[in-house]
Amino acid sequence: MLTGCAQNEPQRGVGGTYHSASFLPGRTLFIILQNIVRFVCYTARVSPTPQQRRAARHQQPGEASTPAARRGPSGGTKKPITVEAIISTAFGIVGEEGYQALTMRRVATALETGPSSLYAHVVNKEDLDELLIGRLCAEINLPEPDPATWRQQLVSVCTQLRDQYLRYPGISRAAFAVAPSNLDTLRVSEGMLAILLAGGTGPQVAAWAIDSLLLYVSAYSLEASLVNQQRRDGDGGWVVSRDELLRRFAALPGTFPHTKRHAAELTAGTGHDRFDFTIGLMIDGLAHRQATSRRRTSR
Repeated sequence: MLTGCAQNEPQRGVGGTYHSASFLPGRTLFIILQNIVRFVCYTARVSPTPQQRRAARHQQPGEASTPAARRGPSGGTKKPITVEAIISTAFGIVGEEGYQALTMRRVATALETGPSSLYAHVVNKEDLDELLIGRLCAEINLPEPDPATWRQQLVSVCTQLRDQYLRYPGISRAAFAVAPSNLDTLRVSEGMLAILLAGGTGPQVAAWAIDSLLLYVSAYSLEASLVNQQRRDGDGGWVVSRDELLRRFAALPGTFPHTKRHAAELTAGTGHDRFDFTIGLMIDGLAHRQATSRRRTSR
């Protein structure tokens, strides 16, 4: 830092006195500016942006974030802000109020801070959504692919994902129109791909089957969450019982003969009967496609 100071030594004047008034202020200013530049460069090196942290998370799942310092008189008594704290708080909000209540401002309020503090750890709301879906996917138990039981294995993965989504009303909405890039999310599609390939499904068919299955699981979970929310809110005008549906179908005019005749079948099913039927139908279709392909190949 002091390299070259000898070249700028103050000159001895008449009577042996130093004329230092012009030297010290200029030299001091230079040193201060030099230190500022070095600090800025060092900070740029060691403080990654939220985007860089997001990319790092995709390569290193579970990477801990550095707690953000609290400001204000109560800063020392509040829980530090980390990615984990943000995720936990977000899940709490969705669990209590539904996904529609989840905003960056709402999370910040729950953490007793401002929204800007969150952006030191997550890029934006979409990044938070991806973290939440990734955390749910990390809980899925993926079996070792078995050609003899690939159908049951696929049903199990879809059922687990459905149950994870239903724990947090409406959260499956965050999975729509998002290309999986989080490693925890990709882990599920990787496991499903391995199961399908082990069962004899071709790569292209398997890829599209995964997309279709995941899309249906998300849609089913979202609809179930919306229905449950409407029931909790007492909005009986939109959610009706099976008896009420049967009454409405029976009152239809004669231009709906099939609906009137098969009203019982149209309104049948309890619990997750329709989910089980649809997933089974999709998987049976894959098995039928495989069998047809093998017959054509053997000719």
